Amino acid sequence: MALRVLFIGGTGIISSACAALAVERGVDLTVLNRGSGRRGVPEGVRALTADVRDPVALREALGGEEFDVVVDFIAFTPDHVRADVETFAGRTGQYVFVSSASAYQKPVGHLPITESTPLHNPFWAYSRDKIACEELLTRAYREDGFPAVVVRPSHTYDRTLVPLDDGWTAIDRMRRGKAVVVPGDGTSLWVLTHHTDFAKGFVPLLGEPAVTGEAVHITGDEVLTWDGIARRLATAAGVAEPRLVHVPSDVIAREAPDRGPGLLGDKAHSVVFDNTKLKRLVPGFAATIPFAAGAREIVDHHDAHPELKVVDPEVEARLDRLVERFG
Repeated sequence: MALRVLFIGGTGIISSACAALAVERGVDLTVLNRGSGRRGVPEGVRALTADVRDPVALREALGGEEFDVVVDFIAFTPDHVRADVETFAGRTGQYVFVSSASAYQKPVGHLPITESTPLHNPFWAYSRDKIACEELLTRAYREDGFPAVVVRPSHTYDRTLVPLDDGWTAIDRMRRGKAVVVPGDGTSLWVLTHHTDFAKGFVPLLGEPAVTGEAVHITGDEVLTWDGIARRLATAAGVAEPRLVHVPSDVIAREAPDRGPGLLGDKAHSVVFDNTKLKRLVPGFAATIPFAAGAREIVDHHDAHPELKVVDPEVEARLDRLVERFG
């Protein structure tokens, strides 16, 4: 009998790849969201439309259904998770909370990061909220037997996402021969994971009894520097020698307050992940898409969809100021 799974979300970068692979592997998948996701859902998926934050609408959409597994890709605060626990207690055999590897201690005490690395991020409220969600679920599991699982993605991308904070503006500048900004000295270590590689680790965990009550991260094993990431994107864009200007992360954070917390609370710190736990739970798991290939996918997709090639004038002006100062 097919595994009955509910995805809350289901059309994001991570969840879209998980939905596609789940269907391919015979999962009986239902997706619940507001019906506005641009990626849509694969053929064979049952779609329910409701705002998960509206308890009445959610109850009406779900009726009395039960699921073997419920996955929430869009829970970000303890209130979101608390509502899930109230809704799905007794109605699912497993509840999977998609957390974030940014919850791990920053700065990291030692590398590689394992699932036992402390959770502590004084820089980024997003990460602290994810930590609080995990703590709530740990109590619910220990005290009430709520079948919680925590999965921590790191920086996961698909063809729609340029994994530089300055987005397509940075690629456009490279092609015009203008300098782009790289945080720090460009040598800090980072891990990027293609969303289909993430799905290969995620889908086999669904309904697996050994993972209930556990936390596991899912990342690639390729370790890159930020200079290396920028250069791979430049190569994909047909630029042989990009002009890279290194700017201290705290300066960038002051210049771009909306991006500062994510930079100082995550990307400014070197990360290397030990995926031993995942590989024990999912024998044969391997991330197979190197970022050189992912970068080509990103650039080719944007070139094929000119409407995505948006150059932000505010970002352009900020980069010009930083390059003039530090270049």
